[in-house]
Amino acid sequence: MLNENAVTVFKANLRGRLIEPGDKDYDEARKVYNAMIHKKPRLIARCADVADVISSVNFARENDLLLAIRSGGHNAGGLGICDDGLVIDLSPIKYTRVDPTARTVTVGCGCTWGDVDHATHAFGMATPSGIISTTGVGGLTLGGGVGHLTRKCGLSIDNLVSADVVLANGTFVKANADENSDLFWALRGGGGNFGVVTAFTFKVHPIDMIYGGPMLYELSETAEVMKWYRELIPAAPDDLSGFFAFLTVPPAPPFPEHLHMKKMCGVIWAYAGPQEKAEETFKPIRAFKKPALDFVGPLPQPALQSMFDALYPPGLQWYWRADFVNELSDDAIAQHIRFGEALPTMHSTMHMYPIDGAASRVGKTDTAWNYRDAKWAQVMVGVDPDAANKEKIVSWTKSYYDAVHPYSAGGAYVNFLMGDEGEERVKKTYGANYEQLVAIKKKYDPDNFFRVNQNIKPSPK
Repeated sequence: MLNENAVTVFKANLRGRLIEPGDKDYDEARKVYNAMIHKKPRLIARCADVADVISSVNFARENDLLLAIRSGGHNAGGLGICDDGLVIDLSPIKYTRVDPTARTVTVGCGCTWGDVDHATHAFGMATPSGIISTTGVGGLTLGGGVGHLTRKCGLSIDNLVSADVVLANGTFVKANADENSDLFWALRGGGGNFGVVTAFTFKVHPIDMIYGGPMLYELSETAEVMKWYRELIPAAPDDLSGFFAFLTVPPAPPFPEHLHMKKMCGVIWAYAGPQEKAEETFKPIRAFKKPALDFVGPLPQPALQSMFDALYPPGLQWYWRADFVNELSDDAIAQHIRFGEALPTMHSTMHMYPIDGAASRVGKTDTAWNYRDAKWAQVMVGVDPDAANKEKIVSWTKSYYDAVHPYSAGGAYVNFLMGDEGEERVKKTYGANYEQLVAIKKKYDPDNFFRVNQNIKPSPK
């Protein structure tokens, strides 16, 4: 039983709020992005600053409480929340500071990527992130960070230059190339296994306008499109990226009415090179086949980054499965077509994100991210607003994964793993880097205090 006097003292010493089950906003406070996740923590510490984080870590350790860390709350498996433990909610620690001379941005752990884009775009800069601007900076970065700028600038972790970290024993350290370099190595892809990161400093790049957006084709043309796409992307310059998708066209503007609720395939393009070269770059793409919809053109980088926010608000039901992919064979394409034609709901989708280009030129052992030779990070997600459709979206996702997994590279992007895939799946995701991660875990978190994550267990004492 948790000592109520200890809770009272903890609450009084927090600069932020401590939320308990009896509080009127408790149910709202425990919600995460994926509405399929229903967990009831004993306490939610809405931390106002680093001191609150230190106090919360110490309180959880001293009272033997399970601890979960939440930044944006987007984690697929709901690993930003736990039953009966303490949740450290970092969302109030929200600030950005751009240094245009050093070309860096320092970001508080409660920021979303929309906050970062807002800050950096004012300086004509950007740093690589994902494809949804409401995603938290912390979770996406610590898992690697795949998105529109991966081929141009690398993963988010490839642009991370320093991190502030609260360790399991409550101490505060910096992790970068010069200080705690082993911890810095592990943070770049190792997830939340090693501490609470309270601030991130990233390199920024002179990227202001993007030439991008969706280009959609008839579902009957999928085989032709995927075969063309698999040859185009690996040969493309780093400036050009585009992820392949199956989707159902939303029944709303700006999409034309004749396409509403139609299942289609397509590529969401992002060209980050000189704008004067964009039209020329897309000439052969448009010459390949006339798309049913072409919404590709110049737009501010934050506009592309937030393009799908309205389609995927918080509170939908989500179920994920994922793999890394080295090659897209004809047999794999046949399986993709089978499940693309059977998209179970309007929000359900499959994406293949290119992870070659700049990301592939970082060494396999330079960071914890192991799959530097893979070409795509593939994910299929069953999504729907209605909990009654849970079985339908889960069944489609699992069946799709089972059909295409034999054609995969073995592991998966850690941010795309659900919470129930097991230790062997985590080991495969880190491959040859796993044992080094275990050793670093033993050094910084020997008791596996941080374990509500895709867990890397410390080696036996």
